[in-house]
Amino acid sequence: MTETLHNLYVGFSVALAPNVLLYAFVGCVIGTLVGVLPGVGPLAGISMLLPASFGLDATSAIVLLAGIYYGAMYGGSTTSILMRIPGEAASVMTCIDGYEMTRKGRAGPALAIAAVGSYIAGTISVVGLMLLAPPLASFALRFGPPEYFALLLLGLLVLAYMSGGSMLKSLAMATLGLLLGMIGIDPMTGFFRFSYGLVELGDGIGVVPVAVGLFGLSEILLTAGQPTPPEVRKPRLKELLPSREEWRDSLWPIGRGTVLGFLIGIIPGSAHIISSFVSYAMERRLSKHPERFGHGAIEGVAGPESANNSATSGAFVPMLALGVPSGPIPAVMIAAMMVHGISPGPLLITQQPELFWGFIASMYVGNVVLLILNLPLVGIFVNVLRVPYPLLYPAILIFCVLGVYAVNGSAVDVGIMTAMGALGYVLRKFDFETAPVVLGLILAPMMEMSFRQSLSMSSGNYTIFVNRPIALVMLMVGLGLLLLGIAPFVMKKLDWRDKLGVTAGQEKENI
Repeated sequence: MTETLHNLYVGFSVALAPNVLLYAFVGCVIGTLVGVLPGVGPLAGISMLLPASFGLDATSAIVLLAGIYYGAMYGGSTTSILMRIPGEAASVMTCIDGYEMTRKGRAGPALAIAAVGSYIAGTISVVGLMLLAPPLASFALRFGPPEYFALLLLGLLVLAYMSGGSMLKSLAMATLGLLLGMIGIDPMTGFFRFSYGLVELGDGIGVVPVAVGLFGLSEILLTAGQPTPPEVRKPRLKELLPSREEWRDSLWPIGRGTVLGFLIGIIPGSAHIISSFVSYAMERRLSKHPERFGHGAIEGVAGPESANNSATSGAFVPMLALGVPSGPIPAVMIAAMMVHGISPGPLLITQQPELFWGFIASMYVGNVVLLILNLPLVGIFVNVLRVPYPLLYPAILIFCVLGVYAVNGSAVDVGIMTAMGALGYVLRKFDFETAPVVLGLILAPMMEMSFRQSLSMSSGNYTIFVNRPIALVMLMVGLGLLLLGIAPFVMKKLDWRDKLGVTAGQEKENI
């Protein structure tokens, strides 16, 4: 313990150096702006600014890129809460209750809880990164293609079971997302699938146009069809901060989201996105008042926002401890480290302790910077609500189009967004949840690749999924959830048949 505290002291002496502190602040500011802009996201932001880090020393470069990463995790919540437009995919779940709070005049508390939850989750998860990196990373290495497939399938079933609505509807929407995710070039054969001659669909359908269409555009279509626009109550100054009850309701969701996000972040994949979905589903299932979810529950903001920020730190565990990227963003950061002559892995801690512990300490500093930066901006962001409805919604529509077009410079993406907006409008009219569509789209490439790799390993033998203990356990848990989900439906059918039999028997006796 004494050695850890000494190392942390060394780290803070590096992180609090004026030049490193400056780059931590710049990274957080850029990350917040990147998160606010729909369609850009942390990966695009880091990729675009990667060349700018080449002239810096290794510590400053990594601190800058990490600041962009977890700054974008928070920034995406702003447009999600105020306009129902996810700044990036991890903010999809924040749209649901965050926007409903805005319509009730509680945009200030929603933004404040998002900022505080992000700070708490980010700080605690950095402690986990510092203490648990080596053992957790070694466990993550035990996951092969069969385990990844079982894990992703379990994730879909967990979300469907915890959704609070119809499990069948949730699975149907997730299946739709999986089908959309199969569009594009087959990763193993190079064959174009379902592209209908559009070269732009070679990389598949992007998450951004689908998310913005299903949430932002569908909201505009729904409100445009109403005889009077929905009333958005302007918050007064004293309503900009959460009430004592909202703080109390947010405490446990923040704690659970922190732990959940960190553990999911270690596992390769789009961890920050998956963790926010799982956190929302779990809070809805554990809540004493699940009917409030979707209508402005503060827990629906606190849990997902904490989870996606905690997953950011979790993703650094295998990257720093083993040199194994857990997703595309850590992969870009590993590339940046290699450009500076740094080889991430088990020897990094012993060979370059100043870099490792300086990076750890900079994450503490970065979370404080984010809190100081974003809490005073709550009142400024809420002023967006003062814009009259006839001006605000056309502006949001332009914002959606420009944000989606800016990702790839493709008019096809704008067309996809429009089609998804129309689809989202129809689905919401029939009370289908649209979030599982986005999750299915995100998981489809990973599920398909891990499934086909598993079959290649076993020469087409499907028993590989039950011969490996970790995969078998996860599949059994998924089957149990599926049975629990359909049990009420089966019992209802049996009860209906019993009543029908009693009624028919009584009529026979009467005759």
